[in-house]
Amino acid sequence: MKERAYNFGAGPAMLPTEVLLRAQEELLDWNGTGVSVMEIGHRTSNFQDMLTKLEVKLRGLMNIPDNYKILFLQGGAQGLFNLIPMNLLGKNKDVDYLVSGVWSERAAKYAKKYANVNIVTTATKDSIPDFSTWNLNKNAAYAYYCPNETINGMRFPSIPDTGNVPLIADMTSSILSEEIDVSKFGLIFASAQKNLGIAGVTLVIVREDLLTVDAANGVPEVYIPEVFIPEVFNFKTQIEQKSCLNTPPTFAIYMMDLMVDWSIKQGGVKQLELDTRVKSQKLYQYISQSQGFYTNPVAVHYRSLINIPFSLADNDNQLLELFLSEAAKHDLKYLKGHILVGGARASLYNAMPLSGVDALIEFMRDFAAKHRC
Repeated sequence: MKERAYNFGAGPAMLPTEVLLRAQEELLDWNGTGVSVMEIGHRTSNFQDMLTKLEVKLRGLMNIPDNYKILFLQGGAQGLFNLIPMNLLGKNKDVDYLVSGVWSERAAKYAKKYANVNIVTTATKDSIPDFSTWNLNKNAAYAYYCPNETINGMRFPSIPDTGNVPLIADMTSSILSEEIDVSKFGLIFASAQKNLGIAGVTLVIVREDLLTVDAANGVPEVYIPEVFIPEVFNFKTQIEQKSCLNTPPTFAIYMMDLMVDWSIKQGGVKQLELDTRVKSQKLYQYISQSQGFYTNPVAVHYRSLINIPFSLADNDNQLLELFLSEAAKHDLKYLKGHILVGGARASLYNAMPLSGVDALIEFMRDFAAKHRC
């Protein structure tokens, strides 16, 4: 079998070879059923057993408390941009959004259809403004942020302190890459195609009290949103139906199960975070030592551990195209930066081995030596 290329794309991301081989091995006969997991009914005991065990494994892997519900939904992260305000807003329409890049900016834009959006802070090209300048609303229904922005490669260095306001986090690109205290969040979501498998399923972890209210204050125990939510997009309904109100994305959930098994085998999130930090530090260190041939625009304190954008000398587009072309010939694929920022970008999700980073650095060093003015 031909050696696989290193996929540095931002998503769908590289998957571990052993996970793909296991999926290949089980494709025609899953779990001794004689049929593919793509063919099996979502209400069969086999599939329901996998779903139950996957939730247990996720709870252990991320240390998810018992008062949080886990959902496996469709619609991707952009679907959640709508579903979060639809499900979490009652009479209080005031919400806070921390804008650190394209995805949090787009989430705030979508939320304006349902809520009064207060922009707490907006990142500059290279950093996130200091907490002392933030315009937090202590009475907001929730506060929303994206811990890691894939496009501009910017990361919050710590979990924002929003007081008693529930914190919502889009962890699509950062989930399982570093340890987090789930209890500090009201809701976490992640579209699966980075560290959790393939596109098609979105993991939602929601604190159950956000879907109910305090009956002691004269409000009904069952929370009824003020906007109509189709049942398939209603968190409470999907919780009651264990994510199976309709047919869930069965193959994508199966791939998530394989990725969770792989993540546990690597040593869990603690080890995955150590690996992530080693990989990103190594690449950042080379970029900083390249004497300006490669540059990263983000201040060190706010640099992503996962998505590393960089420019080539003098932002020369012809040189960039040559770089990308030559890199692909060396099986270093999908290094082109997002159209909104240009340049190059290396995404170092959990499945990217250190050998891939080493191969990229070696190529970057050789390319710089040949084309330095």
